Amino acid sequence: MTPATPRPRKIDTSKAHPARVYDWLLGGKDNYPVDEAVGEKLPAEARDAARQNREFMHRAAAWLATQGIDQFLDIGTGIPTEPNLHQIVQRVVPTAKVVYTDNDPIVLAHAEALLISRPEGATDYIEADVRDPGQILEHAQGVLDFERPIAMSLIALMHFIPEEQKPYDIVRNLIDALPSGSYLVLSHAASDLYPELAQQVTEEYAKGGIRLGFRTRAEVVRFFDGLDLVDPGVVTSTEWFKATPAPTPEGSGIYAGVARIP
Repeated sequence: MTPATPRPRKIDTSKAHPARVYDWLLGGKDNYPVDEAVGEKLPAEARDAARQNREFMHRAAAWLATQGIDQFLDIGTGIPTEPNLHQIVQRVVPTAKVVYTDNDPIVLAHAEALLISRPEGATDYIEADVRDPGQILEHAQGVLDFERPIAMSLIALMHFIPEEQKPYDIVRNLIDALPSGSYLVLSHAASDLYPELAQQVTEEYAKGGIRLGFRTRAEVVRFFDGLDLVDPGVVTSTEWFKATPAPTPEGSGIYAGVARIP
């Protein structure tokens, strides 16, 4: 099942956007000079972090599919980069359904890549902001069965939500809408692993008009309060793996974790 692609809003190319900077860091071409200007000033480790973060998502999604999860809600999807989440999980569970959401209209402009589902499964896309969880949930309920477990992913997203916008409340509202047996998959930039690099990245994003707030491990763990963390818990993105072979050992400035909703 593949729904029609909605019409995207006009893309603002005068301001950098996190999804497009991330695309640049991953070596993508769906970005603009204003995004490249931010990316070029970031330390080389930022590219490594983007790759490591993407690889964590692949491992976590594949593992969840092997555990029988066949419904996924991916918030803050970013610009399509193969393999996309639905391609990962539908290799394991061809009938899997995936709902993507992002607030950058360029993602919607490329939504065709996200909406090419296996015929047995389904994908859908909504242009929405994580700061409006109600809109996301309302749309997702038209595609996903909220009586059965859902894996919700917030990949490298919440560090763009400052404290005054109540990031923990946002995540809690989303979690509270999911049925028992669902999962939260989350990765987040770390402030306490490589502090000098974290400060440099924060400053360069700020120059591009993007507010970025790294958090400590304790602050990242707080997103999982009340949930059952899956081993190995909240670790760096390169340390998190389950059924897949262990990733190449390397430093990472990203925390990552998966937890089950009791």
